[in-house]
Amino acid sequence: MLNLFYASGTSAMAPHILLEDSGLDFSVEKVNLDKKTWQQGDYNQINEKSYVPTLQTHTSTYLTECAVILEYIDHQVDHHYSFTQDSSNYWQLRIWMNYIATELHKNFISPFRKGNWLPNTADSKQLIWQRIAPRLQFVENHFAGPWLMGNKFTIADPYLFVMTNWMQQLDYPLEKFHNLIHFDTRMRQIPSVKAVLQIEGAPHSLTEKSNY
Repeated sequence: MLNLFYASGTSAMAPHILLEDSGLDFSVEKVNLDKKTWQQGDYNQINEKSYVPTLQTHTSTYLTECAVILEYIDHQVDHHYSFTQDSSNYWQLRIWMNYIATELHKNFISPFRKGNWLPNTADSKQLIWQRIAPRLQFVENHFAGPWLMGNKFTIADPYLFVMTNWMQQLDYPLEKFHNLIHFDTRMRQIPSVKAVLQIEGAPHSLTEKSNY
């Protein structure tokens, strides 16, 4: 059985949604990112990178990196959430996955924050917005609809939903991103997303903390 290590509201929500949607047999383990612990002790013994998600696939085998884990889950269900390798959409999906991972996900993680993975000071929030806004505009302009790549729900959609969810957590202006607003609303109507949001509960506080 697959075992997902997660923290509420992090990028681990993406594989959590895909696992829930896929019908695969899996369990979850919650990680305290401040203390780097889980219910059996030191989380760094599971993932020395000290972040989530981590997917345990066998007794001593662990996968890290959100995009890789999403692709692994897709492989377990006969590529239900992707495209055949002989199609142009296969490569376009990989482009989107890399774009979300490097241009969106990475730029949401401010180096100037206190105690969280997301920006939680006025300066860091403004810095992140300057980086994120033009990159989100690119997604907005190329959004096929109703999902990122058109009619097919792919591994990119739960990953993109993490980004729009962070936008809402940070109270960034969404008004001009009409496609992304509709996408976020549509995602929240999916049973697997509703289930994960309920299971994970409130995300990490974005209140500025005094210690790193």
